[in-house]
Amino acid sequence: MNNSSTPCMGYPLFNGSLMDLSFQDKTIVNTINQYSFCIAEEDDEFKEALMGSDMLLPDGVGMVFASFFLENVKIQKIAGADLHQHLLTKLNEECGSCFYLGSSEATLKKIEDRIQKEYPNISVHTYAPPYKAVFDEQDSEKMIAAVNQHAPDVLFIGMTAPKQEKWIHTNKQLLNTKVIGSIGAVFDFYAGTVKRPARMWISLGLEWFGRLILEPRRMWRRYLYYGPVFTLHLLGKKIKLANRYKRIFSSGTNVSKHPLSKH
Repeated sequence: MNNSSTPCMGYPLFNGSLMDLSFQDKTIVNTINQYSFCIAEEDDEFKEALMGSDMLLPDGVGMVFASFFLENVKIQKIAGADLHQHLLTKLNEECGSCFYLGSSEATLKKIEDRIQKEYPNISVHTYAPPYKAVFDEQDSEKMIAAVNQHAPDVLFIGMTAPKQEKWIHTNKQLLNTKVIGSIGAVFDFYAGTVKRPARMWISLGLEWFGRLILEPRRMWRRYLYYGPVFTLHLLGKKIKLANRYKRIFSSGTNVSKHPLSKH
């Protein structure tokens, strides 16, 4: 697999094509947006899990802008929903299998019903873990056993961030599957239990605004609080980078010998 990435704000953001993703090797695919970036700055375990990704998708205009603003590198936003649709299409073509781990039994039943209609060649299985903030060892053992019983080509995890990324990072070696994708809210979007913003908002780069309108009580803190926090992080990185340039030029050192993108 050709894992093309560009360093940005301390993370290797994927800037290739989802077509590069194969089922040959175990691959952990996570997403990062401005909210998860801010949370990871306060949570070392979460940050380690994100850094442990084989592919870290820039799922948000904030990370896409940061790449251009700091690195002068244009990358494309790839949402968890994009990953989900791509993998389902590929699995259907290859008569593959997938497993959904997370959410509720009612939501998972709706997902199964929809896949059977839209992707009839896919073998799909599900498991709804207990609804709790932290899984104990027995919970995880049951979840792992449920997945390994079917050994799916793709394992979709939908437990919200940072819970899902941490769980994957802890248990990835025990899971008998090839691709593990943490896609969170996509479970609800695909099941239809939560409405995804209209394509107009998505194409304008304003999906976050659409989600804020649809779910203000749940989303206000993510966008109205952590949005400014992310902006402060971004400006801090820019100032730090500018100061490094200034020191290099003032000393007359060859800029090409300094990897300025690693900040």
